[in-house]
Order: sequence, then C-alpha cells, then structure tokens
Amino acid sequence: MPRYKLTIEYDGTGLVGWQRQNNGMSVQQAIEDACVIFAGQEVRLHVAGRTDAGVHGLGMVAHFDMAKNIPANKVQLAINHHIKPHKISILHCEEVDEEFHARFSCIERSYLYRILCRSGRPALDDRRVWWFQRELDVEAMNMAAQLLIGHHDFSTFRASQCQADSPFRTLDELSVERVGKEIHVRCRARSFLHHQVRNIVGTLTLIGRGKWSAEDLQNALDAKDRAKGGETAPAYGLYFVEAKY
Repeated sequence: MPRYKLTIEYDGTGLVGWQRQNNGMSVQQAIEDACVIFAGQEVRLHVAGRTDAGVHGLGMVAHFDMAKNIPANKVQLAINHHIKPHKISILHCEEVDEEFHARFSCIERSYLYRILCRSGRPALDDRRVWWFQRELDVEAMNMAAQLLIGHHDFSTFRASQCQADSPFRTLDELSVERVGKEIHVRCRARSFLHHQVRNIVGTLTLIGRGKWSAEDLQNALDAKDRAKGGETAPAYGLYFVEAKY
C-alpha cells in the first residue's frame, strides 16, 4: 500500500481549520473528499500541524495511504483538479516509505505572523494580515522577544483548551523584523502549544505600542498564568510556513 507525502498551500479564510469538523469545510475534508472522487476510496490524512480556522498554510505537510498504486504526479494533479473551488493547492506530492509520518517524524515547525502598519486598511491583503493604523516599535519587540527563546513553561501563552500534556516548550527562534510596511514575526520550534504563537504576538504588540516593557514580558512569562499575558492575535495573520524532517 503506497504512502504519499503532500506539501500543501491554502488560504484559511472561510475554512474551519485543518481538522475535519461538523460545522463547516476543513482543509482535511476538502483533500480527503477529492481523493474519494479520483481514487474511489476513503483515505485519512495525517498532518504536521493542525491549524485553526482562518490560519493559512504555505508549506503544510500531510500524508495518507491508498490501496491503489498511482504515480505521485498524477495524485497531485487529480487532487488539485477535484478540490475546486476551495483555495487549496497541492504544491508537491511524492511517494514515501511506511516509516514516514507527517506528525511524528517532524523535527521542526515554523510559523510566520504578518502585521501591517499603515493608515489605510488592507484591500488585497484583507484577512491575511493584522492591521494597525499606527507604527509599532519593532526594535523593542524584537529585543523583548529574545527573552522567550529557549526552554520555558509557556502557560501564560497557552490557550485554556490546549490538550498538550505539558506547558513546557523550546523556542528555537523568535524574531521580529520590518519588511516594508509590514512587521514579520517568525517562530520556530519542534512543537507548539495551542494558540502559543498568536498569544506571543498579541503580547509583543503591547511592547510595540509602548504599553509594556521587556520586564513586563518577563513577569508575564514567570507568572505562568494566561490572564497575565496579552491578547490573542487574530488567526488570519498567521501562516504555517514549513515542516522539517
């Protein structure tokens, strides 16, 4: 039974997230439904990271097994053909051995969060960036962000509904930089807690607006209490960038 690895790009607008749910279309369901149409059988996708409703994917990785042995390039073409009208695209498909698992074989995941700072609201990038009408202090945000790099108890930045066994995670990268009118926050780690990136970004904007100092961020981390952190940044500014194996 062949196993196929997919690299997927998707616009999360209007979708209920990655995981199949009863309240609307998900990325998982759209791809699995497309497989049923061309292969005549149900398949189950396993994914590197489950994204929430509204979150986008630039290079999400998933795998599935299929009874039929179909060339990988034809699998890619068939899914892309039958997945319309959803804004989901299979960028690459390859056959892998049965040892590969999109979730458990992954050694690193990376995210990008986009913030737009300008007076005019986004037109082309509506629902793809978090818009601020004022400038944020990027340097202060980046300097404070370095406090969160490394192994910590991230309870302050963990969603209340998070199902992870432990609040401890190791952030390998957390950087804030200006790219034109945008601010890009990049996060890289083996794994993340539910809403961890969005909660970190929301808290960093308090520093960017001059409401918090780096010391306030450290105190929030040490408190290990979600109520001591900043707001949760909107889902639509977040992008799953890459999974490494």
